[in-house]
Amino acid sequence: MITDEIRNRLFELSDSKYRNMQIKTTPSVDAQAFIGVRTPPLHRLAKELAKREEISAFLSDLPHKYFDENQLHAFIISLDKDYDSCISKVEAFLPYVDNWATCDQMNPKVFAKHKSELLKHIKQWLKSDKTYTVRFGIKMLMDHFLGNEFDISYPKAVANIKSEEYYVKMMQAWYFATALAKQYDLILPFIENKSLDVWTHNKAIQKSVESYRITDEQKQYLKTLKIKSKEK
Repeated sequence: MITDEIRNRLFELSDSKYRNMQIKTTPSVDAQAFIGVRTPPLHRLAKELAKREEISAFLSDLPHKYFDENQLHAFIISLDKDYDSCISKVEAFLPYVDNWATCDQMNPKVFAKHKSELLKHIKQWLKSDKTYTVRFGIKMLMDHFLGNEFDISYPKAVANIKSEEYYVKMMQAWYFATALAKQYDLILPFIENKSLDVWTHNKAIQKSVESYRITDEQKQYLKTLKIKSKEK
């Protein structure tokens, strides 16, 4: 079976030092699930496998046993140039995404050409009860809808997400930090009006202050908006 072939290929590419690093940076995944394949070899393998007709058998063999199989799956999906095919594969895979790395590295290029269709899916993802489906939805808004397609309803939707999940809150902070860099005047009121919970609010400011895309003057003002721990 192609899944067995792929697994053997992954173990051949294993790097023990990299595996140990991944275990530390991706704590939501069991340590035994890491093979330890670096990203460049995974990308090369994904490009090779995406051309094979029988790859559908691997993509449908869910859940995968190993983290590296999930990474490979995300990279293969991201190469699909047909929107309908790609979105179908993303929808099928999202419920099985169990970590921030796989979520964040799944970035289909075809989405950029089908934003109106994509937006319908994003709105559903934001309502999901699955941490990484919500995170992926926020990331897609950040990646594709902070430019000419920006609408004030999008940051409102992100701000309205109420979650205690660290990886959702972190993505909300990342979204608002990026949004401040691209739509400062329209996003600033969300910070001034404390539209986010305290942790996410302060994290968004921290990320903005660390960004080279925010001016020094803007950074100084944002620092004054940080919420002290005793302040509600």
